[in-house]
Amino acid sequence: MGRYTGPVCRLCRREGMKLMLKGTRCATNKCALERRQSVPGMHGFRRGKLTEYGIRLREKQKVKHFYGILERQFRRYFQRAERSKGNTGEVLMSLLERRLDNVVYRLGFALSRRHARQLVRHGHILVNGRRVDIPSYQVDVGDVISVKDRPRSLEVVKAAMEINRAPVPDYLSRVEGPPPEGHVLRLPTLEDVAIKVDPQLIIEFCSK
Repeated sequence: MGRYTGPVCRLCRREGMKLMLKGTRCATNKCALERRQSVPGMHGFRRGKLTEYGIRLREKQKVKHFYGILERQFRRYFQRAERSKGNTGEVLMSLLERRLDNVVYRLGFALSRRHARQLVRHGHILVNGRRVDIPSYQVDVGDVISVKDRPRSLEVVKAAMEINRAPVPDYLSRVEGPPPEGHVLRLPTLEDVAIKVDPQLIIEFCSK
């Protein structure tokens, strides 16, 4: 499956906010958004006020880039949220927040979501004691996400935990180990999402 491989700092500049795509680096003065706040592109400074369509498009793109997913994946999440009971926008954000790669990052086991995706793909992460190498795997209440008990896995995760000091969200709990593990206490809500987002704008865009 294809994936964006270009400079991720352009994505933050395009959305005008930090998406934490480079993890802890984004919190330093090396952050490209701090140094260049203009929209990327030769004529970025000429771009005027966004239209109503543009506002809704940018909200969707912001969420896609934040979680590192592609358009087809996003559409599947939206369709699943539409079929579910409850508020479609809140269900959509809950589904995205429950991705295994996102949970691994929120537990502090990785430096960024991209790094977390790599850890999952390489088999460093277990869910309920079983290896899961699918970053989009949906965790559920009661699941235990742990690091594989082998030297290489522990070394990589412990190094990340020493750098990633971001607080663990309320819907998760972390046990330092060894090996380190996290528990899903409840389903995430809109308040647990790490960026400011208006799901209603996304629903209006995707419903057209």
